[in-house]
Amino acid sequence: MILGIGVDQVEVGRIQRLLNDRPEKAAQRLFTTRERQKCESRQRRDECFAARFAAKEAFVKALGCGLREGMSWTDIEVRTDGNGRPRIVLSGAAEEAFRSRGGSEIFLSFTHEGGQAVAFVVLERRTDRPGPGLD
Repeated sequence: MILGIGVDQVEVGRIQRLLNDRPEKAAQRLFTTRERQKCESRQRRDECFAARFAAKEAFVKALGCGLREGMSWTDIEVRTDGNGRPRIVLSGAAEEAFRSRGGSEIFLSFTHEGGQAVAFVVLERRTDRPGPGLD
């Protein structure tokens, strides 16, 4: 059963400016060490960062709470498997919020083209637990 759906679009230049203006502070606040290492090793690093930021925004939209409940951007990490398939790995307050809502699976797709990065997230709920307001 679907718990939530979120989509976000980010201008790559916006992330580029943010990282150029305050490189260390912004990068540490928004991205995990693993994400920073991955994107810094890429030829098109700004697109890599923008896609990951869009994925984090899409996740909190799908969850329906925004970046609240004690969550930080680094509680939401975007990784890719050996085939390049992106996935979201949660920790801390983000994982707690997801699990407390009955979340069981996270599906992520993102792309970047023409100076824009777009991410789409679908959250799945365990079928043995109804959601809020559902009987």
